[in-house]
Amino acid sequence: MKAMRALVLLSSAASLSVIADANAADLPLKAKAVEYVRVCSLYGAGFWYIPGTDTCIRIGGYVRADTTINGGASHGQPAWNGDSGQHNRFADVFISRSRMALQVDTRTATEYGVVRTYMQGNFQFNNFGNSNPSSLGAAVSPPGGLSSSLLNGVGGGYVTPEYIFLQFAGFTFGRSASAYATPWQGFPANITSYLMGGQNSDTGVNNIQYTAQFGNGVSATLGLEDPTAYDRTSLYNLSVGLNAVGTSSFAYGGMTAPDINGNIRVDQAWGLVQLSAAAHEVNASYNVLGPGAAPTALSVLSGHPDSKWGGSVMAALNIKNLPTGAGDDFKIDTSYAKGLTKNVIATAAASPNFAMFGGSSVAYQSIGFGATTDAVFLPVASGGTGDLKLTDAWGVRGSFTHNWDPHWNSSVFGGASWVHYDGSATDITTAKGQYCFQYMTSNKLTAATTSADFRCNPDFAVFQIGFNTRWTPVKNLTFTGEVQYVRLDQNFTGTATLAPAAPMPTTTYEFKDQNTVLLQVRAQRNF
Repeated sequence: MKAMRALVLLSSAASLSVIADANAADLPLKAKAVEYVRVCSLYGAGFWYIPGTDTCIRIGGYVRADTTINGGASHGQPAWNGDSGQHNRFADVFISRSRMALQVDTRTATEYGVVRTYMQGNFQFNNFGNSNPSSLGAAVSPPGGLSSSLLNGVGGGYVTPEYIFLQFAGFTFGRSASAYATPWQGFPANITSYLMGGQNSDTGVNNIQYTAQFGNGVSATLGLEDPTAYDRTSLYNLSVGLNAVGTSSFAYGGMTAPDINGNIRVDQAWGLVQLSAAAHEVNASYNVLGPGAAPTALSVLSGHPDSKWGGSVMAALNIKNLPTGAGDDFKIDTSYAKGLTKNVIATAAASPNFAMFGGSSVAYQSIGFGATTDAVFLPVASGGTGDLKLTDAWGVRGSFTHNWDPHWNSSVFGGASWVHYDGSATDITTAKGQYCFQYMTSNKLTAATTSADFRCNPDFAVFQIGFNTRWTPVKNLTFTGEVQYVRLDQNFTGTATLAPAAPMPTTTYEFKDQNTVLLQVRAQRNF
């Protein structure tokens, strides 16, 4: 009996020992501390520390939907060329664009100052509408290789980067705003991407910059800039010929020197004053070029004009918190350029040429046009002087914004641009004389095809004025309506028999100033 009791006790003890060991095995080990995301307050709202680092990051951007009524090939472009300038049956009455912009901003404090990287990428669908796919055997690719015709279909679209840059110890490397630009670029208060009269590099340009801060809001920036995509308009070898609307093919040579840009700026609580300057090399390809300014076997042997340096200057002023109301402001900038017309006839895209058609009481239709160039030249073998004739341009643009209340504001904005070719139409040694000689030759204009009062003068001006109203019902959500009037002031007179681009017929046209109006609407949510 005692033996049985001893055996039971031993069995119970063994069981308790097993249970205790099992429970001990189930006890949790000490967990590693979780590293939560921490807010970074050093650089403003929205920044947080990347876990495990001392780098702060902010992810932001916007979603935007735009519609332009009576516009051109891109959002906010007036009907000043192409199908919309002709008002033909291929022109789209309205054009829409949907975009999401994603912005990534990182900053790290170091003994040399803040190291910053920044990127913005746009995810976008456009109905460009500048050509009708049904009328083409194959897609037509404009300069840059993007076939706009292919984007007029379901599922079309693309991703494009804007700013991509690195900043360190006062230096900026990469694709950023030009050192020449004002903070508002080409947008003093407008949503159109086509307000001219000054420089615009709002989508960024490849450059290297250094900015020195002198205190009290005074700074100076110097930059070297790649001009190939953003700082050139056109250079015409006039021997290639001019079409009915006064334009020719691109005859620039390759880039041999960067643009030199800089500014001196004063930022204060009351506003801003800025002076900017830029230098740009104008260099042609060859004297002998084939159709479309393509090289031929004789191009190298024919030689080329000597390169020339052009440039531009700009003065800008911004006055904040005007007596008219809290947050009201006024912006203006004025520019002069010689051989650097892009710093006057500037848009968010390439600089436009102008070709607009309207009614006439003396001819089939009226026509107005303007060729945007940095320079023209006519080789000696073609009857010219062979040297580059740099184009002059002047511009001014500005805005006034009034806040009605915290949810509503309105702006009036405008711009004026002038392009001038030196000399006289009858002096073959000047830019105007060589241009007019070639225009009449290319279009076979004689006394039999022109009126008695026909005069050639390629100078032109573009005037723009607009008004918009914004409604912000909740923070970071804004609806905008904008209307813009554009006038092309051209300087040809009389009538002539011309053959414009199809589908316009070959017949008699009256040279006349032209007008257009466009309407834009936008919905945008920032985050």
